[in-house]
Formats: sequence, structure tokens, C-alpha cells
Amino acid sequence: MMFLGAGEERRQVDTYMRFYDLKECLYYAENLAKRYGNHDYNFVMSQDRVILYCVPEEVNPELVRVY
Repeated sequence: MMFLGAGEERRQVDTYMRFYDLKECLYYAENLAKRYGNHDYNFVMSQDRVILYCVPEEVNPELVRVY
């Protein structure tokens, strides 16, 4: 799950990526967070901040694309 922005302007991005391995999901989440903004830096505008979560869920790989 990816959220952009901060506070009242925060919104969820509709794109979902599902991975077979949680470590792979965490790798991509960490690198996307580095690429699109970090809360530690004051120069990043609030609408450009990003937060990512890897949420385990069971899906049917025949119906949903899994990386």
C-alpha cells in the first residue's frame, strides 16, 4: 500500500503490487520511499511525502498478478 501526502491531503495510490516474498516487498517499499521523499528531510513538501506498507494477504495467483 502506498500513501502520498501528509495530514488532510494524504491519499492512497490505487496501484497495488503483490509479491510472493515479504522481503521482496520490503525491498521495493524501502527504495520507493527513498525515491519519492522522506519524512526526515524538512525540504520535502508535504504533498510529496510518501509512506509505504507491506500488508500480508492471501490472493489467488490465477486472478491477481503476483511478482
